[in-house]
Amino acid sequence: MPKPTLILVFEPEAACRARLAAEGFAERRVLEISSYLAQSTDLAPEFAAIENACADRGLDFVPLELDDAAADLARRAPDSTLVWTLTDGVAYFRGSAGPALARLNGLPTIGSDEPLFALCQDKFRSGAVLAALGLPVPPAGLARDGQWLVEPPGSDRGWFVKPNRLGAKIGIWADSHVATLGHALELSHRVFEAYRDAVIVQRYVPGRNVRASFLALRPDVGTEALGVFFVDSGGDFQTMDHSLALYGDTGAAAIASGSYVEPKLVAVEDSQPEAAAKIRRIAARSMQTLGLRDVFSMDFRVEADDPVHLVEFEVCPGLPCFDFRAYCRTQWGLSLAGAMAETAASRLLPR
Repeated sequence: MPKPTLILVFEPEAACRARLAAEGFAERRVLEISSYLAQSTDLAPEFAAIENACADRGLDFVPLELDDAAADLARRAPDSTLVWTLTDGVAYFRGSAGPALARLNGLPTIGSDEPLFALCQDKFRSGAVLAALGLPVPPAGLARDGQWLVEPPGSDRGWFVKPNRLGAKIGIWADSHVATLGHALELSHRVFEAYRDAVIVQRYVPGRNVRASFLALRPDVGTEALGVFFVDSGGDFQTMDHSLALYGDTGAAAIASGSYVEPKLVAVEDSQPEAAAKIRRIAARSMQTLGLRDVFSMDFRVEADDPVHLVEFEVCPGLPCFDFRAYCRTQWGLSLAGAMAETAASRLLPR
């Protein structure tokens, strides 16, 4: 019988860059868009550590580029293989093919329900689903190239404008919090010119940014293992420049130069236990109805008097990012490599 094996499927930044360049995107935009796959770049230097952590638990580890996955997964044995998809995506990215290829070959997976790998990358559609489940998502409209596709709701605090399919909460530019809908339409034109994407125009909600991280080290783990932290980065919201400074090649250069400043993480329970309890209930509801499981993250805005707003969910959270590493240390007492290996062992090895 083949040795139990964890396979980590990922789309590299370089492959994405080559494809976007061939599609005619400007060089700057190619770098910006592909940066959303930075966790595959940031995790690669730790493949040896993950391999060693897996070996300590009797497992093999195989990092597998997405373009090689179809051929490789077709020859794997379902009873000794576990597929963990590192990068999701539709539109600009192709990571949602990972769990689909696993299912095509009858292989078990780590991660959420397969359709969520595409849904989470479309903010307007995912927001509609979350709202239908009764979750506290800020209502939003949709615009493309200066034209409304769906009229946004009224707001006395303005609106937040962000690309619809780039798969993160960032607003791209410093003026993404707008006071008028005319400004929102102007931004939709700029986004379409730069990224060929529509924008979601979301009712602006005040508060601090919160990241909720989850890893089920064992299959029976529930939301008691959710890590809920304020992420204080010194600004109201993240822009593309902020994102580039944190991850991938640009982030590595910032670390090397000493200009990298890691955002602060503060447990929400310490100052706002009621807000933390609300977030855990929202996560439980999402696991029950949406199909989140195994490994995911959720982003919130939390107001000072405890109103909680769900901004988005991620089925492929940035595992090598500072916040997920901190979560693995505080919740599980393990390094990232150890936490990944232990999670795989709990599924692959008999207990």
